[in-house]
Amino acid sequence: MNGPRSARVTPPSAALTREGLEGLRARLQRLRAEAFAGEERHRDLLDAVHPQNRLSARNLIHYLVLRRVDMRALQSDLAWLGLSSLGRSEAHVLVSLDRILGMLTLALGEALPSYDEAAPVGFRQGDELVREHAEQLLGPAGSKRSVRIVVTIPTDVADDASLAADLVEAGMDVARINCAHDDPTVWTAMIERLRTAAEAAGRSIRILMDLSGPKLRLDDVGADGVARVRQGDRLLLVPTGQQAAPDVRDGELVVTCPVDEVLRDARTGDPVWFDDGTVGGVIEEAAPSGLRIRVTHAPPRGKKLRGGKGINLPETVLDVPGLRDDDLDALSFAAEHADAVALSFVQSEDDIARLQSELETRGRPDLGVVLKIETRVGFANLPRLLLAAMRSPRYGVMIARGDLAVETGFERLAEVQEEILWVAQAAHAPTIWATQVLESLAKRGTRSRAEVTDA
Repeated sequence: MNGPRSARVTPPSAALTREGLEGLRARLQRLRAEAFAGEERHRDLLDAVHPQNRLSARNLIHYLVLRRVDMRALQSDLAWLGLSSLGRSEAHVLVSLDRILGMLTLALGEALPSYDEAAPVGFRQGDELVREHAEQLLGPAGSKRSVRIVVTIPTDVADDASLAADLVEAGMDVARINCAHDDPTVWTAMIERLRTAAEAAGRSIRILMDLSGPKLRLDDVGADGVARVRQGDRLLLVPTGQQAAPDVRDGELVVTCPVDEVLRDARTGDPVWFDDGTVGGVIEEAAPSGLRIRVTHAPPRGKKLRGGKGINLPETVLDVPGLRDDDLDALSFAAEHADAVALSFVQSEDDIARLQSELETRGRPDLGVVLKIETRVGFANLPRLLLAAMRSPRYGVMIARGDLAVETGFERLAEVQEEILWVAQAAHAPTIWATQVLESLAKRGTRSRAEVTDA
């Protein structure tokens, strides 16, 4: 295509001179040395990972070193010379550095360097490790695609063999069972139906049990269990089971939550969202007995709030255990019937260590562990969470976009999910991209244009 002539570009000051090439090489050599220094700083974490994941853990640390450096000037100089700017180096950081160093050394007319420390992950090996880990965790991909399809199993499957067969026939690779719903009797029936259908189709499927974790939900909403909420309304959030709400004021809607830590840790001024971000407010008064919330965001005609709808406090640091009593019961079931477990609302390394300890107690340390990233804290702690998950032989990440969008803000969702994918790629972690993927197609049989470009 013919277009307007571009203005002449002035090269970086150091471009193509011997002094400039030597300076660029020195900057890359410092990065390389810092990558190994990063390994030593995190030696305790590296030594704790499962032996088969050590290469991936080292590569993740090398990637984190690069992320801490302002790379813009360096990348500009590399791009000017027609060299890789390290923009796609996540899966094989050190060998990417070594390749560029080798090209610069040859350009200077010198012999290629011989490093004492070998790159832990080869150029093609990084992508191979991602594929290998995906197969270990999620099973083999279909013959005509490289991705797997994860389906959340509805209760109906427990009594409907034809529905189970339809899911398998449509290409489902992993059956996700949400432990927040149903019970072991229903879960057993689901799994039996699904595995029978897979066997009849000559296929194998994996079972992923999704532990509900410390999901914050409304219990009761007013006296009738449902109420329409509008902007400007005031809510009083109190603990579930409290005999009488304290000091209820005129026009105040009383709602309850079963997680007492919410009332303990929330502070005046913290934002709070309900029902996947459709209703939002700010805490005007915080006390252990209750939180007074003024609604600042709601649809023009209001929104009906019901029990069971989610609560998000994106700026509140909640000290909530990652595994609750119900999760431990579900984990015992998963140890007998599942191929992997997903840890919801994971925030700290302690959450993962507790899960791994419970799996060890149940004789299933080999069970796959999937980290569901759905809070600001989980996102911020992702690198250390992955290093902790690597103590298990099989590990992965789920980008749970529903709660994550509310927690980080819808404006940042695209950026945040990209960052999670980059870090996961550096850790060679298979990633499940979840929540409302082709939802219109699934519910109405036709996809929206936004869904096509999204997925």
